[in-house]
Amino acid sequence: MNWLFPRAVAGVMLVLAGAAAGYVAGLALKSPLLLGLLGALASAAVLILLDTLRGHRLLHWLRGNQQGTAPRDAGLWGELGYRIERALRKREQQVAQEQTRLTQFLSAIEASPNGVMMLDPEDHIQWCNRVAAEHFGLDPQRDLQQRVTNLVRAPAFVAYLQGGGSKGSIQFLGARGDVMLSVTVREYGEGMKLVLSQDITERERADRMRRDFVANVSHEIRTPLTVLAGFIETLTNLPLTEVERKRVLSLMAQQTERMQTLVSDLLTLARLEGGPRPPTDVWCDAGQLMAQMEQDAHNLSRGRHRLSFRIEQPSRLAGVESEYFSALSNLVSNAIRYTPEGGSIEVVWRVRPDGSGEFVVKDTGIGIDKEHLPRLAERFYRVDGSRSRETGGTGLGLSIVKHVMQRHGGELDMRSEPGKGSEFRLIVPALRVSVGGAIGGGVKAPAAPAASA
Repeated sequence: MNWLFPRAVAGVMLVLAGAAAGYVAGLALKSPLLLGLLGALASAAVLILLDTLRGHRLLHWLRGNQQGTAPRDAGLWGELGYRIERALRKREQQVAQEQTRLTQFLSAIEASPNGVMMLDPEDHIQWCNRVAAEHFGLDPQRDLQQRVTNLVRAPAFVAYLQGGGSKGSIQFLGARGDVMLSVTVREYGEGMKLVLSQDITERERADRMRRDFVANVSHEIRTPLTVLAGFIETLTNLPLTEVERKRVLSLMAQQTERMQTLVSDLLTLARLEGGPRPPTDVWCDAGQLMAQMEQDAHNLSRGRHRLSFRIEQPSRLAGVESEYFSALSNLVSNAIRYTPEGGSIEVVWRVRPDGSGEFVVKDTGIGIDKEHLPRLAERFYRVDGSRSRETGGTGLGLSIVKHVMQRHGGELDMRSEPGKGSEFRLIVPALRVSVGGAIGGGVKAPAAPAASA
C-alpha cells in the first residue's frame, strides 16, 4: 500500500495544476471559473488516460502466455502486475512440483511387480501400468478410454467387475493362458475403480507341489506301515514255524529300513534347502571322494558289473565334502541298480577347458525315455514306480543330487536313451575347482548317508 498516498497526492496536485492553469487563462477571457473547471477536468482526463494505458499493458500481458515479466509501471498497476506475476510463478512452481510427484508416483507403480489399472465410473480405462497390460493383454496407450469389459472378456472378471468387487478377489487365467491371476477391485473417489492384479502362477505351482509332496510322503509311508501291520497281526494271531517267523521278521526289517531311508532322505532334503550356502574356502580332495566311492560301488555291485573309476587330473573341490559324496553316491548306486548284470559303469573326474570340473557317471543300463528327463529330478518322480520300489528307491535321490549341485553353484546334466544306457554329469563351477594334488592322507570317509533314488 506504499503506492496509495503518493498516488493520491500526485492526482490531487495534477488536478489543482490544471485548475490553476485554466483559471489564469480564464482571467484574460473573463471566465476564470469556467476555464479553471475545464482545466481540472482535463487534468483528470489525462490521469485516467494514463491509468487506462497502464491497465491495457497489464491486460495484454495477462492475455498472452505470461512468459516474460509483467509491465513494471509505477503505482497501482506496477504493484498489481508484480503481485499477479508472483502468484502465477508460485502456481506454476506448485503445478511443476505436483507433476513431478505424479510422475514419480506413476513410475513407482510402473516398477511394481503387480498390475494396476484405473477405471472411471463407466469402466473406461484411464491408466494402467505395463504389468497390468501384460496380465490383461492390453496396450497401455492405444486402449486408453476403452471400456475394459470390451477388451477383457473373461466371464469371471466381467461378473466380478459388474458386482463391484464385493467378493474380495478372484482367480482366473490371464490373457496368455499360462498365467494364473489374482484380481482385486477397490473403489475410490467418485465412482472410480482401482483394479489390482497379481501373478500367482508360481504360488499355485508351489501349493500344488506341497500338496503332491504331502500326498506322496503319506503314500510312501503308508505302504510299509500297512505291510508291518499285517505282519504284526500275523505274528500275533497265527502259530508260525521258526522258518516262517524268521521270514516274516526279515520282511518286517526290510520295510522298517525302507521307512528309515525315506525319513533320512526327507531330512537330507530339508537340511539342503534350509542350510547356509557351502563355503568356498574349505577344500576336499576329488581323488579321495572317488576312492571311497569306488569301494562302496564294488560292495554294492558284488562283482555283477564291470566298474571303472578314473581321475584325469588331480583336483580339489570347495564346499561340503559329505554333500559331494552324497550326490556322487546317488548317481553311482542308481547306475548299479538299473544296469543289468554284466553291464559296465564308468565314473570319471575331469577338469573342463573353462576351468570348471565334472563327475561323469556313464552306464550301459536300461536307459530312460527323453520325455521323462525334464522331470527326473522332481521329488518322488519315478519312470517305473514298481521297479523303483523293487530296487529300494525312494524317488528322492536325484532331487537330492540336484539340490546339492544348486547349492554349490553347479548343475546336474542328464542324457539317456532307452536300451543304450545313461550319462549323468555333476558340473562343478570353476570357482570351486582347484587343480592340484591331494590335500593330505588319512581323510575320513564322508559321514552323510547316500540317499536312494
